Amino acid sequence: QVQLVESGGGLMQAGGSLRLSCAASLRSFSRYAMGWFRQTPGKEREFVATISRNGATTYADAVKGRFTISRDNDKKSMFLKMDSLSPEDTAVYYCAAKQTILTVGALTTREAYDLWGQGTQVTVSS
Repeated sequence: QVQLVESGGGLMQAGGSLRLSCAASLRSFSRYAMGWFRQTPGKEREFVATISRNGATTYADAVKGRFTISRDNDKKSMFLKMDSLSPEDTAVYYCAAKQTILTVGALTTREAYDLWGQGTQVTVSS
């Protein structure tokens, strides 16, 4: 059964850093585009960052310059390094995957992905 498992969430003070991980049980992980989304209660799940199968990346404006997405195909894992955290970053963060050759410009919506993890909570206190 295909699984995406997020880890690394927690409580952090504003200005701090966290590193999220997404472990994927995907047969051909390197063929998948991977993304991070986040959601707060009562709001739509929103795009955070994506990394294509060839390593290209793109970010939401709200996190550009603070967050860094990366992947390790050998370990079938994806990461999100989050720096300069603010209370506005508080959310449940979800890992997503799609076996696709699409470029990052087409990977910024929820509809672009068909595999999702269960999420990990990130809480940033002021």
